[in-house]
Amino acid sequence: MTHHPCLLRTAPLQGETTSSLICRIASRYGIEAKALRSCWKWRNYPPGHEGGGARADAEVLLNAAGRQLLVGMCGVQEAVLARALPSWAVEDAKLRAEAGDPVGLWRMAGAVVGPVGFGCRLCTARRTGTSVRVVRYAPRWERVCGRHGRWLLDADANQPLEHLDLRSVPEVVAAQRRWVGVARRAVRAGAEPERVFALARAVVARWWEQAFGWERETAWPRRLHQVAGGDAGGDLERWRMVGRDAVVFPEVVAVAEALLDPAMAELVWVDSGAGRPRALPADGMFCRRLGERLGRTWLGPLAATDHGGPLLAWMGSVIRLRRGAGGPPGYDNDPWWLRQEHQAATMAGQLRVLGKEKKAPGSGTMWRAAVPAEQRRLITSAIDSVEEQLLQLRGVQSGPTAEVARRLLRSLGHSAGLIENAWKRTAVAAVNGGVPLEEVARWVDIPAEVLSRMLTAGRQENRG
Repeated sequence: MTHHPCLLRTAPLQGETTSSLICRIASRYGIEAKALRSCWKWRNYPPGHEGGGARADAEVLLNAAGRQLLVGMCGVQEAVLARALPSWAVEDAKLRAEAGDPVGLWRMAGAVVGPVGFGCRLCTARRTGTSVRVVRYAPRWERVCGRHGRWLLDADANQPLEHLDLRSVPEVVAAQRRWVGVARRAVRAGAEPERVFALARAVVARWWEQAFGWERETAWPRRLHQVAGGDAGGDLERWRMVGRDAVVFPEVVAVAEALLDPAMAELVWVDSGAGRPRALPADGMFCRRLGERLGRTWLGPLAATDHGGPLLAWMGSVIRLRRGAGGPPGYDNDPWWLRQEHQAATMAGQLRVLGKEKKAPGSGTMWRAAVPAEQRRLITSAIDSVEEQLLQLRGVQSGPTAEVARRLLRSLGHSAGLIENAWKRTAVAAVNGGVPLEEVARWVDIPAEVLSRMLTAGRQENRG
């Protein structure tokens, strides 16, 4: 391809990936991005999704000659590109030895700088006059476009949506404005805002997985249906993955704010027995107050008994620091240390698992991947209750005939209710996990229409 002087000026957008800018330049000239990229020599192939398809989060690194070529194509000064493109100054050993010819190297954006999301097309059109796709580096606390009421989704997932509509959930937009103050508080406390946010997000994401069985949780289902366009029921499991970060964002900010509050840390110290150590109680003041701050007075005991999660790990670090028992500085006495097993699963990772499940029905690993841990625990608990109740029947078969019959019938009736609860929970898990309703109906020998009404009624009762 012959290089010509720039005819159409194309300014970079702040935080944009270099790959995204190249695609926008190609769009301005009415040519395919692949044709424009042929101006560079490439040392590897562009990354793609499993099963095919280009990745929106692909990034390119350029050698000195390659960067000069891009400067000429944009028609802007190199300093402008250096300020706007986070990957501009990133070097790679494979490019250092390259001289003369413009050379490029493909990388994943997340491995170059950090998380990337889609840009708002309406903002792009307002700035450039053209509505095209933009991919930019942006932490998850900057994913709200307040001007147009949009949540900008991660760009690393193989799914078609670029944003979610937030016009019906203004509390999500307000949470981003609130985060600015929380971040300032983190800096004053000597904590890195990104680490505080990551911990709070991990705490709330864990609750999100458990909340499927929380009868009193109403805000998240409402928001999820709204960002899904009114009803997420047709593809609930996928929407729970795509919409999670937007739906729980207000709670993430609230948890981050609470964890930075010295008064809340003092409650943890009191709950631990202060100078007289004791096990953290299920009705401790910290978790109770945390639930109140989130507008969920019932949440405290659930959070307090979630052993092995990031919230209890944070509480443990706070206690060790106060007791001076944490030893030398390290992860065990660093409240903001987030263990790998506690990190929130990404949307891309969850969607990949979901795709594999649908391609391989009946897989032995499918149940654990498709059914949230809290829901599995509820099903197991229901089955255990049935087993215990049936075992108790063996001890009520002596005495007067009428009394034995009465106790047996009452116990059997109770057992039948427990069994019905267990199979209904299992049926809901199967349907939400992608098993067709008609197939589940055959397994329980109930017409699909009747089963659908029963499950719908059960969900409505739980919400009430």
